[in-house]
Amino acid sequence: MTGGGVALVAGTVSTVLFASSALPMVVKAIRTRDLASYSPANLVLANVGNAVHCIYVVHLPAGPIWFLHGFYVLTSALMLLWWLRFRSVRTDERRLT
Repeated sequence: MTGGGVALVAGTVSTVLFASSALPMVVKAIRTRDLASYSPANLVLANVGNAVHCIYVVHLPAGPIWFLHGFYVLTSALMLLWWLRFRSVRTDERRLT
């Protein structure tokens, strides 16, 4: 296997591992709708970082990094949107009790 082949396999394996490590967080967030433990500043910074990182990734050849970055962009954006949406639901629930 050439150096490029080894790099592709390593990139694919790491992409699967990184994405798998984030999936429980995403599943729990959508199942419980409890994102109180997430920092809004961290969620905003993650999204800004992903937006800036897009400039770098789009100039790379297609490969595992595109899938990994796409996964991070999607999950970071969803977590921020869910944090904003479910925060208002939690606030309304507190007012009712």
